[in-house]
Amino acid sequence: MGSNISINILGIETSCDETAAAVVCNGCLVRSNIIASQIAVHQPYGGVVPEIASRQHLEAIIPVVEQALAAAGCSFEEIDAIAVTEGPGLVGALLVGVSYAKALALAINKPLLGVHHWQGHLAAVFLEHSPEYPFLALLVSGSHSGLVEVKSDSSSRLLGQSLDDAAGEAFDKIARALGLGYPGGPALEQAAEGGNKDYYAFPRAWLSEGSWDFSFSGLKSAVLNYLNRRKMLGNPCQKEEICHLAASAQEAIVEVLAVKAAAAAKTLGYNTIVVAGGVAANQRLRRLLLERGPDLAILWPSQIYCTDNAAMIAAAAYSRFCRGERDDLGLNANPRLGFYKA
Repeated sequence: MGSNISINILGIETSCDETAAAVVCNGCLVRSNIIASQIAVHQPYGGVVPEIASRQHLEAIIPVVEQALAAAGCSFEEIDAIAVTEGPGLVGALLVGVSYAKALALAINKPLLGVHHWQGHLAAVFLEHSPEYPFLALLVSGSHSGLVEVKSDSSSRLLGQSLDDAAGEAFDKIARALGLGYPGGPALEQAAEGGNKDYYAFPRAWLSEGSWDFSFSGLKSAVLNYLNRRKMLGNPCQKEEICHLAASAQEAIVEVLAVKAAAAAKTLGYNTIVVAGGVAANQRLRRLLLERGPDLAILWPSQIYCTDNAAMIAAAAYSRFCRGERDDLGLNANPRLGFYKA
């Protein structure tokens, strides 16, 4: 992604519980990346409360955009286009970002580009790396997991995806069951550092031979059943065992992800695997991928670009902008947006 002309895109992301805005030049140079997290607000509830998330976005969206422009040292006049996450995500949260982006585009007379959240996560790797097409992508976050054949910046094919719980969703639900708090993914990983991954043989859902799909609901149920049996016996798990269970559950998730990704790359003849999404920040997943694919180039974004951010949204919009694609003011939030926008 490069150009002799400087194209500055203002990205806006409000799909879940982060209000984010960023200015990215030519799809790869991050001039600013501002994120207002809602973690502290949702922690007492053990997860994201959609209505509260929407209200927080309403309060934060204008100051966050102002901070992004100030940090980038540019004005609205210097922005060439506005990109915003249109879906999938929480409908109320998405509506805040999309409504603001449309109003801003109209007010300052700038092009508007809606971005699929998955495309944003995939584009995040280009902020720090320059993978050559084609490559295989493992996209794993709290709401989706999938293996994608990426042939170019405008041509991709979904090979497999979550049939039920996404990997990040499984992390969150298991962390909640183990009493590890919110956000669940980082909490489970931290607890797993002090545990034995071989302590308990939780099930792996490999599905049918040759399938690149994922399923983690059975693992979640297995953890819940184990904990309930212990409570019924009057012998609830103590802190040390919780760490062992966290390590065992984490291994059951990341092993399936790593094995399937490496196998898909080998079967389809790819030399590079790009890992993106919030779960891409998991260190055990990274180590397993490197072990499973010693002859493969494994690329992932820095942690700040793994989790939801607006720099990835601006980066994803750049190639569409260069192709002359635009969205009109009829753009709407789509919480159930299917894989990749046509």
